[in-house]
Parts: sequence; structure tokens; C-alpha cells
Amino acid sequence: MLILDTALAKRAAENRPIRVGLVGAGFMGRGLVNQIVNSTPGMDVVAIANRTVATAVRAYTEAGLEPVEVSTTAQVEAMVAKGVPAVLGDAFALLAAENVDVLVDVTGAVEFGARVTVAAIERGLPVVTMNAELDGTVGPLLAHRARAAGVVLTGADGDQPGVQANLLRFVRGIGVTPLVAGNIKGLQDEYRTPTTQQAFAEKWGQDPYMVTSFADGTKVSFEQAIVANAFGFTVGKRGMYGRDHAGHVDELTAAYDVDELRELGGVVDYVVGAKPGPGIYVLGTHDDPKQRHYLNLYKLGEGPLYSFYTPYHLCHFEVPNTIVRAVDFADAALSPPAGQRVDVVATAKQDLKAGHTVDGLGGYDTYGVAESSPVTRAERLLPMGVAEGCTLVRDVAKDAVLTYDDVTLPPGRLVDALREEQEKLFA
Repeated sequence: MLILDTALAKRAAENRPIRVGLVGAGFMGRGLVNQIVNSTPGMDVVAIANRTVATAVRAYTEAGLEPVEVSTTAQVEAMVAKGVPAVLGDAFALLAAENVDVLVDVTGAVEFGARVTVAAIERGLPVVTMNAELDGTVGPLLAHRARAAGVVLTGADGDQPGVQANLLRFVRGIGVTPLVAGNIKGLQDEYRTPTTQQAFAEKWGQDPYMVTSFADGTKVSFEQAIVANAFGFTVGKRGMYGRDHAGHVDELTAAYDVDELRELGGVVDYVVGAKPGPGIYVLGTHDDPKQRHYLNLYKLGEGPLYSFYTPYHLCHFEVPNTIVRAVDFADAALSPPAGQRVDVVATAKQDLKAGHTVDGLGGYDTYGVAESSPVTRAERLLPMGVAEGCTLVRDVAKDAVLTYDDVTLPPGRLVDALREEQEKLFA
């Protein structure tokens, strides 16, 4: 990673910053703007598109800049040329600007994020996505389209999937075969709702629906599905193993059946309560007995599983690394090379009645659970990323996984067309 600061320093010295366009200016987006503006020489946030323009203005003013509101692509381009930050409500006008080098999606919205990402790829613009929900639903197809267009579409450093990806690449690079990629959580309760999470959300200035998606397991399911799809892993069972473990992650080397892990080809997982949280861990094996002797000497134990971990993930602080990797080195932090390996399927949080329209991610109706894609396909399970807005045609009991046969889809959605295309492409 140290090469990245050198690349940015060179850009800063040459007054040739990476020009970042941002879509979404919520809690995470505002943090990213502040990070780039005040801590990342060689990179500028030149424009922000957000449905509520005042929120985009806030992102700049909190970082110490005064933006100008615009409405057209030509106006965006004019402001960028002048070095004046621009805000607007039209994401598509932003991504069409020729003097924007990269787009960052911080929306967390599946349908809208899909439209923005498809348009950016068609425009030939690199995309850094912090939209795990979109990535976990149609990421393989979008990555395929990006490769065909010769542009980078990548997940982000800082988010736990990106931190896992960096560690997985490191582990593979020293000759260890990774068999578990894990996520350390502090809480897992499938029945949390925006009502139960309201106080926490208010304390930290976050959206209660987003906070709920973390608490009810939906977010970790999407995050681990992304890792699985990028590295060819699967899940050990529906929902992952998901242990409670109050000790150190190093102790997890004794918790897995190595033969089972090898047979599966590696799994994604999570653990609740382990130290050091809220980080990530990778467990792997080494086939060379000489190298196992050295690993034991270097305090990693006798094997067969060896533990590697990162004790933190710093979210928006690390996203500038992804941006320069994508723009200057055409290196994706995280990108699926082929089809879906793990899906996130919608599971009833309460008894749902026929005629009911399913609410959004982190809501009152459903939580997401990781499942292998072959099972998802065979049982026609409903992906969490397409569940919002679907209308039930029959009752679904609490904790039952919804299927396509349980619902009617809203008409005209891009995500449904992309999902169908993805299934056909990678069948």
C-alpha cells in the first residue's frame, strides 16, 4: 500500500489531482469527503450528487469548503475546470462530466445504485462502490460488464470485505492457502428493527435502517457474500457458522474441521464477540512442512490452521487508497472474477401476510442470510437485494426464506433484469 502515497504525492506536486465524483452524501459519504479534502493530497472531490442537494452542501461545508449548486453536465464541467466544488441532484449529469476521473457510489440503494453503476460503466468511468447491497446482488454481472468496457469496478478498502481481500492477497502471497475469511461482529440479532436501533442511530447521526441492517445480520451477510464471490469461497451452511466467541480469533483455529474446509474450497464466516474487534480474520494452511516449521517458530502455532487478522477496519479513512488503486494502477481492491458463489436471501423477520409489500433493507419485514448460490438457484430463493417493494401473494411464516414464488416483483426495475442476465451469463 505504501506505493499509493507516493503516487498521490507525485500528483500533488504536479497539481494533477484525481478528480472524484461522489454519489450519496450520507454519514459515510460525509466522512469520505472530509478525509479527501483534509487528509489526501493529490485527490479532490470535485462534485457530489445527492437527491437532497442540501445534504451534499453539508458534506462540503463540514469539510471546510463552499460549493456551488449546478444542474447540468456542462455546469459540472465548468466548475471542475475552475476548481470550484459542485453539488447537484442529478447523479447522471455528474457521471457524464468528462473531467471527472472516478465515481464513488456511497448510496447503499440497490436499484438506484444499479442505474448509476451501469451508466458509469457505459461512460467508461472507473467505479468504487461502497454499495455492498448492490455488489452482493448483481456484482458479478457488473464486474463482467466493467471488464468488457475496460474499466475498473471495485469494492472499497476500509469496509470489512476490502480489509479481508487485502489480507487474503497477503496470505496467498506468502504461500498459505486461505480456507476461512471471517468478519468480527459485536452484535447479531435478526429481530432488531429501526425502532430498537433508533437511539443508537441518533447518537451517531446515522440512518436507523442502515444501523438495523448491521444489527440484524443483513450487512454481514452481504459483506461475506462479496468476499466469497471475489475469492471463490462458499458458506459452510445457510447463514454461515456464525459462532459466539469471547476469546481471541487465534483460538478459532481449533473451531473448524480442516478437511471440511478443504472439501468446500474455503468458506466465509463471522464470529460475534471475538477479539480484536471489529476487525477481520483469515485462517489458512501450508502444505510445506519446512515452512510450517518456520511458522511455528514465528509464533503462529503448529497448524494445520494458521491465524492472520487485522484488528480494525477504518471505513471511509481507507477509501482514498481504493480510488488511487483503481485510477492509477487499474487494481481492484475487491471484484468477482466470475459468477455468484454466495447469495443473500430474504428471510421473514415476522409473520408476513399475503398482499403485504415488503419494506426495505434494515426494516421490519426481512433480514438477509447468506446461502450458496446453487441452493439459491435450485430453491428459487428471493435475493435480499430484490425483496424491497415486492408484494406477497401468500403468507410467509417468521424465519422462513422468501422465494420468487411467494411474491410479485415491481414492474420495470433494472435490478431484476440484471439479476436475470447474471443468471443466464454464469449458468
